[in-house]
Amino acid sequence: MSAADTTTPAKVPPPRQAPPPPAGEPPRANRPSGGTAVPWLLLAPCLLILALVMGYPLARLVTLSFQKFGQSQLWGFQPAESVGFDNFAKVLGDGEFWTVVVRTIVFAAGAVVFTMVIGMAIALLLQRVSGWLKVLINIVLVASWGMPVIVATTVFKWLFDSDYGVFNALLSKLPRVEMIGHNWFASGPEGLAVIMLLVVWGAVPFVVITLSAGLTQVPKELEEAARLDGAGSWGVFRYVTLPVLKPIIVMLTTLSVIWDMGVFPQVFVMRNGHPEPEFQVLNTYSYDRAFVVNDYAQGSAIALITVLLLLGVVAVYMRQMLKIGEVE
Repeated sequence: MSAADTTTPAKVPPPRQAPPPPAGEPPRANRPSGGTAVPWLLLAPCLLILALVMGYPLARLVTLSFQKFGQSQLWGFQPAESVGFDNFAKVLGDGEFWTVVVRTIVFAAGAVVFTMVIGMAIALLLQRVSGWLKVLINIVLVASWGMPVIVATTVFKWLFDSDYGVFNALLSKLPRVEMIGHNWFASGPEGLAVIMLLVVWGAVPFVVITLSAGLTQVPKELEEAARLDGAGSWGVFRYVTLPVLKPIIVMLTTLSVIWDMGVFPQVFVMRNGHPEPEFQVLNTYSYDRAFVVNDYAQGSAIALITVLLLLGVVAVYMRQMLKIGEVE
């Protein structure tokens, strides 16, 4: 018999058990927290400000869209009359309105696509530079993002001026290209392309900064594993980077659609406060009906339809985010 067989094993004390809860008291895990009202109390000031700032204008917008309201009603010469859905029937039955809707959708879609593609490309390139160059690019992005829209629009008007525009002068230096005196706003498509470029220029910095922050959350181990499995740069981006960035991309795309569908100052200032019919988008068209034609009710109806279209975009965004949450 060995020494190990003769050694008395040490006695292990039994594990201590938590005392049972007092009678009539629910278990701690099932006990209600009692703090469900705290988030609402913290959100109450913000909700109150939103109700005061946006509640009345929205309610007034809905009220005007169901009334007959022109200059006579504005100055109090005649009372406002309820006309039901007549304003909406006139707007929806107008072919010009649908032309403006299609133009706005095409404009917003093009601006969103270019914004996301250019923003993603710059964000990926920023991951490959370091030091002073990265800091300089970020400073330029923040400066361009913080530039007021009116200032940026004025700069673009100068860049694309037919007589003194820098862009025409640069294009004219190319072989067999003569752009001096070319008016970019003589036709709707070219003019809207310039305005789209202005919108993209103002939106790209926000997309770049947000995507750059998201790229820091991509696990380097997954990228290395994908490269070891034989994936190239495109494979790593498609199967590793994009899935991680999907919630951010969905959020940025939705915000870009909302912002680009609601473009107003760029078109209004670029056309000197009087956008021609081929430059009209939903917001300028609503403004034109309300303050140029002096039909405030029809302008309100167009604005309300625009709000409903944007709410549809928000609904799609919320659905996508819920799906992402369920997958995670």
